[in-house]
Amino acid sequence: MNKRSKYGYYQPNRIQRTQRTILVIAVLVLLLLVGLLISINTGQTPIPLGDVIRTLFGIGEPKDELIIMEFRLPRILITMLAGAGLSAAGAVLQGVTRNGLADPGILGINAGAGLGVVLFITLNSLRADASPLVMPLMALIGAMGAAAVIYAFAYRRHKGLSATRLLLAGIAVAAGLQSLTMILSIRLDPQNYTFVANWLAGSIWGTNWAFVLALLPWILVLLPFILWKSKELNVLQLGDQLAAGLGSSIHRQRLGLLAAAVALSAACVSISGAINFLGLVGPHLARRLVGPRHEHLVPVSALIGALLLLVSDCIGRWVMQPSEIPTGIVVAVIGAPYFLFLLYKARK
Repeated sequence: MNKRSKYGYYQPNRIQRTQRTILVIAVLVLLLLVGLLISINTGQTPIPLGDVIRTLFGIGEPKDELIIMEFRLPRILITMLAGAGLSAAGAVLQGVTRNGLADPGILGINAGAGLGVVLFITLNSLRADASPLVMPLMALIGAMGAAAVIYAFAYRRHKGLSATRLLLAGIAVAAGLQSLTMILSIRLDPQNYTFVANWLAGSIWGTNWAFVLALLPWILVLLPFILWKSKELNVLQLGDQLAAGLGSSIHRQRLGLLAAAVALSAACVSISGAINFLGLVGPHLARRLVGPRHEHLVPVSALIGALLLLVSDCIGRWVMQPSEIPTGIVVAVIGAPYFLFLLYKARK
């Protein structure tokens, strides 16, 4: 039987939550399939839906196969993978810090990854054959460094992790790293400067299968790890003292989950560009749909993030054809008002 909450409504039981989550996941997967077909047909060369489906099944025309399989589909898959990773990372950060405003971009993790990418470009010529494999590692180094500095400022020995200090330290570190990134980018030659400027604006720059293969292992390893640790995330929501009383190794679990979120977001932004606010909006929408339990929240957040980034990329490619609006700008147009809305609600 359902239990009545202190606010007067009935809370769904475990079976109802699971059924609702399965329904939400099914709807989101269907929307992703529809969005994928629409995105494949978005561009300077429109392709009829029937030709798109035939090409995906390997019986299309050679010209359609070239456009779809070599140019559009890799970018779409990268967009979906990056959106899923960034949104799932945001859900982890919000769970670990118990702060609904936590996000890889707001906390400075994306800025650290960006600095790592710019340092790689500054010290090496930008080569297409090396960057798909090396850039995620450089972004990871930069993001881990930024996360370590932020954690050091936010953690108090006898009081644990302060959510407020974490947010303030993240904003300060992000501002400093972004300034350093701009200084380094000014020293680049015109070709690399253009690349960095587009990357910082959130332009999806990985557009071939090598980039898909570079990002896919990070998603396949880290997302299942986060799902496996979802119960630990639920325990951390209870507070440090109660979590410790339940036998959880708070410091070790928190560091492991933070490392997974940082690595996931770093790998995604190294391929997709600096995408902010996605890790903020995705988990909040998922929480409204399936509730706060992370075994439901994380997969729904990942699907919502994939859908949001796919739609944003489609809008960016369609609005100003033949020019293109960076996907990160479209996401910011959606995410910034939502961020202000959350700040307004926090005042009440």
